Amino acid sequence: MKSKALFVLIFFLLLAAFGDAAAQCAMCKATIEANSANQQKYGIGLNTGILYLMCIPYIAGGILFYLWFRNAKTKKNISRPQRPAAI
Repeated sequence: MKSKALFVLIFFLLLAAFGDAAAQCAMCKATIEANSANQQKYGIGLNTGILYLMCIPYIAGGILFYLWFRNAKTKKNISRPQRPAAI
């Protein structure tokens, strides 16, 4: 239970730490600057979309790693052979 609480705490701390990241590729930035009179409005939406697309693979990978680790840990505990008692 302690490790689960620690995991949740670290997850939310990392989520809060990267809230103001400004990811933007050069082509997207050039397109917005050239085609937009109100750059701030379009830029914020573009940044949000880029961050969303960037985070999904990492979240999916983290979930898969957690499920794999939990499954491997469970199998290790089940398949551990019993040692015969010393006589």
